[in-house]
Amino acid sequence: MRGCYVTMNRNFYHITCCVAAFAAVATVQAQTQPYPTRPIRLVVSFAAGGGVDLVARLIGQKLSEAWSQQVVIDNRPGAGGNVSAELVAKSLPDGYTIYLSSASVVVNASLYKTLPYDPLKDFAPVTLLVNAHNVLVSHPSLPAKNIRELIALAKKKPGQINYASTGSGSSGHLAMELFRSMAGIELTHIPYKVIGQTTADLLSGQVSLWFPTMPGVLQHIKGGRMTALGVSGSRRAPALPNVPTIAEAGVPGYDASTWYPLLAPAGTPTAIVDKMNAQMVAILASADVREKLQAQGIEPVGSTPAQLGAHLKSEMVKWEKVVRLSGAKVD
Repeated sequence: MRGCYVTMNRNFYHITCCVAAFAAVATVQAQTQPYPTRPIRLVVSFAAGGGVDLVARLIGQKLSEAWSQQVVIDNRPGAGGNVSAELVAKSLPDGYTIYLSSASVVVNASLYKTLPYDPLKDFAPVTLLVNAHNVLVSHPSLPAKNIRELIALAKKKPGQINYASTGSGSSGHLAMELFRSMAGIELTHIPYKVIGQTTADLLSGQVSLWFPTMPGVLQHIKGGRMTALGVSGSRRAPALPNVPTIAEAGVPGYDASTWYPLLAPAGTPTAIVDKMNAQMVAILASADVREKLQAQGIEPVGSTPAQLGAHLKSEMVKWEKVVRLSGAKVD
């Protein structure tokens, strides 16, 4: 038995060494060969149809045109983005698997007891692509028509006004929890698993409030089926110029913009990261891309890798406090 145990350990050792050697060879090849020479997989943390997917398909198309290589959009929803994050974190760092996520990539560190990846160590920052406004919307039947009226109504009826989210720890949930705590009000949280059902129940009046990202609800706001009370960022959204920020509408200092980073597996050669960064910044600076994004309430950014790295660290600290105060947990 002991001999078998030793043999098994030797086999395991050889397998481990082979895997490590293969990864090392792949990295060296990525550093020495032209890039890109084959299709690139863009893993997206959420399902098709949302704001993250919208950005992925737009920049994926532009990247494909610029580099004459197919960019394959690979939507991998699940566990608030953890499924896709783990997939990319364990992919070869050769530049052919990249990751478009949301703030969830760092927020999840506070929501889950354990993660199958390290948000800061397992990724190479490429660029902060965009900031996406969340917009606080209500069903038209709610008497409150602005932020101050909502706060006053909630204080008269503590816990009697409900709000929807697409799950505990989602950007809408945390944006609302930050608003609730800063405004000093009590609201009742109703989490959903499917964005379509959330939309349907807000439109039918089953729930009173929701704090989604802007792209999915703009048509309903403009059609009068939802009332926009305020946007989450530090400045107004070009897509809804007449809707005030929550900070200016009654909660000074409020800022809960969500954001979408572009990441690669840790160990991706610097030359590839820099080339990807330069191309993405150029794409985001183009007039047609800026116009399409801003029409959906999304602000193009285009940071350096170092700036995104610093942003990841600061946002992890910021949202850890919000999660702790809200008591939100997913496990």
